[in-house]
Amino acid sequence: MTASYSDSRLTNLIAQGTGEILKGIRGVGLLRGRELGEAGDDLAQNWIARVLSQHRPEDGFLSEEAADDLGRLDKERVWIVDPLDGTKEFATGRQDWAVHVALVENGVPTHAAVGLPDLGVVFKSSDVRHVSGPYARKIALSRNRPPAIAGAVAESLGFDTVGVGSAGAKAMHVLLGDYDAYVHAGGQYEWDQAAPVGVSLAAGLHCSRLDGSELRYNNADTYIPDLLICRPELADEILNICAAFRDEHGDYEGPAA
Repeated sequence: MTASYSDSRLTNLIAQGTGEILKGIRGVGLLRGRELGEAGDDLAQNWIARVLSQHRPEDGFLSEEAADDLGRLDKERVWIVDPLDGTKEFATGRQDWAVHVALVENGVPTHAAVGLPDLGVVFKSSDVRHVSGPYARKIALSRNRPPAIAGAVAESLGFDTVGVGSAGAKAMHVLLGDYDAYVHAGGQYEWDQAAPVGVSLAAGLHCSRLDGSELRYNNADTYIPDLLICRPELADEILNICAAFRDEHGDYEGPAA
């Protein structure tokens, strides 16, 4: 391990640098659509892998854009990244895409950063706080695959639902107070969650599965069925709504009552 950068500083710089790379290749306008999205994924992944190989060669690594080396399961320290979360949004000129970088130690994100490059900001677990105050009265959910449970939660609370692209964008807008919760069902992978959860926990938000169970990372099976990120004072009420919905419908994706 090099002495040049602390884990916190390295996490933040990787998120910042990746965002700059992605904005650069999109900004010149030479690629569009699918070709732009694939180039973004490839270039960002290559740069992150090279950085970690130089600065943290002994750590494990898990990324959406790389073959899974299960040797990570024997590591206490594993970097879990999504170089470009929201490839479709990035490739079509939307702002709701993100960069996810997390260092997970013994299953828990200890350092995390989520970059929203089009907004010019990197949210860092080392220095973050969630916005409190009046409720926005909005629930963030998947723009492409809105789960029934999110609609049920919103209806029970008297809130509206808003579809957003990247998981990181949804989580960070809860942190900013634009939404009061992010409710997801229908499946994600560890790279979708580790960094947003790490930053959200550091900011004082509630993060869990929809049944209230703890989120743990660096598992052999990287699939995670569902996620709740919300203002802490809403957590118990939302979890109770989720439990009642599951009892009635058998899962979180059935028809909303």
